[in-house]
Amino acid sequence: MGLPSFASPLQQPTLRTALLLPLLAIAIAPRLSAQSQTNVSVDTTVLMRHAVQHQIAADRNHHPVCYLVHRTDERRDTTKEIIETADGDVARLIAIDGKPLSAEANRAELARLDALAAHPETQERRHKSEQKDVETSNHLLTLFPSAFLYHFEGMVPCPSGKCYHLSFTPNPHFTSPDLESNVLRGIAGDVWIDAAQERLTRIEGHFIAEVDFGFGVIGKLNRGGTVLLEESEVDAHDWELTRLTLHVTGKAFLVKSLSFQINEETSHFSPVPPGLKYRDAIQLLKSSTPDLSNRNNSQ
Repeated sequence: MGLPSFASPLQQPTLRTALLLPLLAIAIAPRLSAQSQTNVSVDTTVLMRHAVQHQIAADRNHHPVCYLVHRTDERRDTTKEIIETADGDVARLIAIDGKPLSAEANRAELARLDALAAHPETQERRHKSEQKDVETSNHLLTLFPSAFLYHFEGMVPCPSGKCYHLSFTPNPHFTSPDLESNVLRGIAGDVWIDAAQERLTRIEGHFIAEVDFGFGVIGKLNRGGTVLLEESEVDAHDWELTRLTLHVTGKAFLVKSLSFQINEETSHFSPVPPGLKYRDAIQLLKSSTPDLSNRNNSQ
């Protein structure tokens, strides 16, 4: 699944575009090897490079799905149904504060979808923004082998079976090639990698220093912020982002205060036909009656 533009991901991040901030907490580092108490030797350079390669390859070969996303932030508690299409994602708001929309709110949401179907230029702008987000996240991923130093903590059980557990800290010798990647200099934490498929399954990061960012606007993120990212295998070799927690503060243009207190969980994944167009997805959304029960199921 994958904050380059300030207007979209930083002010109102969706689950996929918000992937960039959690990715900042991933450590892909050049520490050659470490040894756990069980005498398991791990070449962390190879392991982490493989994890990055698999992450990028999976994104490029991603098969579109439909799913529910439950999001809470400082302002609202919402649930949306998302359908991925060849023309970009399409969403329908289906619940507020865990309750189905009122008749009036539902009519307004259906009218919004009708307006979107009538104005393909709006969907095209959104799609281009999504593509830019993916490009930026992949750019940051390619920098991770030199951005962090990792320590192998051991093999641990995890939902997918066995995972490598590594802690990470910024590489003091890393030189940021651009303002976007400068944010990597202030993050430390832990990462878990599925041993069988070498896929990132969980990242816990925290900002240990104030850092500049340049995702479409100049600003700073404060020390003390935290980010959590979890990916789960929802089908055979199909990994999806299932949990995102982001608690950070900062300033835009060094003046305007920023605060992101976001929790998102995804569930009820199901495939959609390849090549599905966004107008067809809108019709599917309008005719669907999503099950809001057991939202934590990943299937």
